[in-house]
Amino acid sequence: MSSDKSKSLAEGDLQVIPAPERPKPALPPLPPAVGSKALVEYAPPAPMEEEEDLEVKLRRIIDHVPVRVSNTSGSSAGSGSGDFHQYRQMRRKEQDRLVRMEVDYQRRKELTEFNMRREERIKAAEERTTKKRLKRQKKKQRKKEKKMKVNASGEEQQKEESSDDDGASENGEDVVK
Repeated sequence: MSSDKSKSLAEGDLQVIPAPERPKPALPPLPPAVGSKALVEYAPPAPMEEEEDLEVKLRRIIDHVPVRVSNTSGSSAGSGSGDFHQYRQMRRKEQDRLVRMEVDYQRRKELTEFNMRREERIKAAEERTTKKRLKRQKKKQRKKEKKMKVNASGEEQQKEESSDDDGASENGEDVVK
């Protein structure tokens, strides 16, 4: 029988042999690029979270902010008589846009500064209020303690007087009032 196997291999027949099992990779393979003849496909590195946020913001800006180019000049060397007026109009619009941006920036800056000053004033007022409240409470407590002390000494005097009265009658003497 061994001669039959070697004979069939010698004639060019193919033999099917089971391949050894390979462990599966941890990451799924990338889908092949259509039309790419490269041996190794470039995969950009995974961006960090902050970079990803910036990328998302940039993509959103690019997608949603319209790009308008109006009154573009031609590529010819000379300029016609109407180009100066177009230039002045574009320059005026750009200057207006820059002024609006500056005014908006100043308004936001002033609002931020105002809010900071306001928070500082509120905090200072709360601190003063707290300090005065503690002072009032201490004064009230001292007054209350003084009143208790006066009442206690007054009660002691009354007890002493009553004990003196009781003591005199206990000795057998009658007190006439």
